[in-house]
Amino acid sequence: MSNHEAIYRSQAEQYEYMVGRQPELDEVIKSIRPATGLDVVDLGAGTGRMSRYLASEAASYTATDLSAAMLEVLQRKAEAGGYGARVRTVVADHRELPLADDSADLVVSGWSIGYLASAKQPEWQDNLARVMTEARRILRPGGTMIIFETLGTGVDEAVRLDFLVPYYEQLETHYRFEHQAIRMDYPFESVEEAAQACGFFFGDWLAERIIGRGWSVVPEHAGVWWRHDFCV
Repeated sequence: MSNHEAIYRSQAEQYEYMVGRQPELDEVIKSIRPATGLDVVDLGAGTGRMSRYLASEAASYTATDLSAAMLEVLQRKAEAGGYGARVRTVVADHRELPLADDSADLVVSGWSIGYLASAKQPEWQDNLARVMTEARRILRPGGTMIIFETLGTGVDEAVRLDFLVPYYEQLETHYRFEHQAIRMDYPFESVEEAAQACGFFFGDWLAERIIGRGWSVVPEHAGVWWRHDFCV
């Protein structure tokens, strides 16, 4: 089993090499709430999976993450891409954001809240409530929240992972988020590259499956949950 906390802390470049293969999320975000002219906060932004579009279009873009190393990669990418001056990075926990009330029009979070809201965490319900309270606090009236989470890596069809099912259900029933499934496959040049790049993060079981299936494109399913006027 890979230690994701250690990866986020000290292997940010290797992580970026893997997730950088996935498709952009621009069109998905645009279909829900275009970022043009908005103040955007990206919770758990990591190495900047969504930063290029959001920072380029938004009036302001704030990227938060617990890992300073991940945010450093994000900032370097932004500077290389010519939008570094539009990026603000903040090391922060989702449950206690050092951001002002009513300071955002759009809050996004990709593959991040689930770490706190996993049923493997004894306090997952309290964690989720605190994250949602913070999101509501920083959103202005009419603000939108968009959440991306996994629906299975290395599987043929989307699947609701057992330890995340209560979290998915809370989003849909208690917080009344709409949702849909999307594909986020990882394309590589070879089976060997795919096994090495994905195995370090997901573990030997996936590397073995990639080799056994002969995958140079590793299937990844994800869900997107969103709600408008979330501050209410």
